[in-house]
Amino acid sequence: MVNPPTIKDVAKAAGVSVATVSRVLHNLAGYSDKTKQKVLAAVEELGYQPNAIARGLVNKRTQTIGVLFPDVSSSFSSDLLRGIEDVANDKGFSVIVCNTAEDGKRTMKYLQVLREKQVDGIVFTSEFLKEEYYEAIKAMGVPVVLVSTQSQKHVIPFVKVDDRQAAYQATDYLIQKGHRQIAMIGGTKTDKIAGIPRLEGYRQALEDNGIGFAESRVAYGDFALDSGRRAMEKLLAEAPPFTAVFAASDEMAIGAMGLALERGIRVPEDISVIGYDDLSIARMIFPPLTTIHQPLTEMGRLASDMLISLIEGAGQVSSRIVSHRLVERQTVRNWP
Repeated sequence: MVNPPTIKDVAKAAGVSVATVSRVLHNLAGYSDKTKQKVLAAVEELGYQPNAIARGLVNKRTQTIGVLFPDVSSSFSSDLLRGIEDVANDKGFSVIVCNTAEDGKRTMKYLQVLREKQVDGIVFTSEFLKEEYYEAIKAMGVPVVLVSTQSQKHVIPFVKVDDRQAAYQATDYLIQKGHRQIAMIGGTKTDKIAGIPRLEGYRQALEDNGIGFAESRVAYGDFALDSGRRAMEKLLAEAPPFTAVFAASDEMAIGAMGLALERGIRVPEDISVIGYDDLSIARMIFPPLTTIHQPLTEMGRLASDMLISLIEGAGQVSSRIVSHRLVERQTVRNWP
């Protein structure tokens, strides 16, 4: 069996030292353009593949990043991950994905796994950054970027939309369509990152339009499809009459629509529904879901780019509030 070419073979073929080859491969200074072209030509001719472990010994990096998701099976997570992986792969990094489960049941376990894997950085998504998580990441000594969440205690770069403003826009849209009796399917009741801000946006839009807020018209889920069904069932059984529903996630909106259909309630003829996220499934269902678009794949790209900049010591990065927009489809109608 033929042994794969080594860096020494490249150096010999190019007529330079091993140190020069290493400098060229790591984009360091100290050689002419002619020398660089000779080295790259030798690399291509020999089919030399730099060894990731050897690179790690030189730059003390493993070229891996860890990503923590509360639910890797959700469309929300897959859209974010697409963006994260796009940038990571372009920049020579591998991605380790961890499913922390609802309420962060396995977060500490996976932070320990990522520490053992010696990842170079972490993307932390969609969950409140508890103090124990922060301390564990701090002890690892690696940078972290937050996505669709932020820390109110620590200065950590984040990428997210303005959840309160986006929820306000969704509710105000229903009001401008003539709806006054508007229910809400909220996220986790104690969630300070998305659940509470989206409820506040809904409530503020009602109040600014002279509509009283009624706690009885709010039911809570966990952003997943089944919880939307349960919340809609509760609203139909217990809430005062309503003509429209704002759901704090597309999956909950779709779950609510499914339950309504089973009860013979037509969308949008009988009840209008607006969601939040603009997942691909929002375009596929019938009728297509009117929703708030947050650019999840672009958010993933931004987060990955920010993290790798921190890993490579390219300087400070700034947090980003990205733009949302309302996407009109077919689940909201003028009322009456």
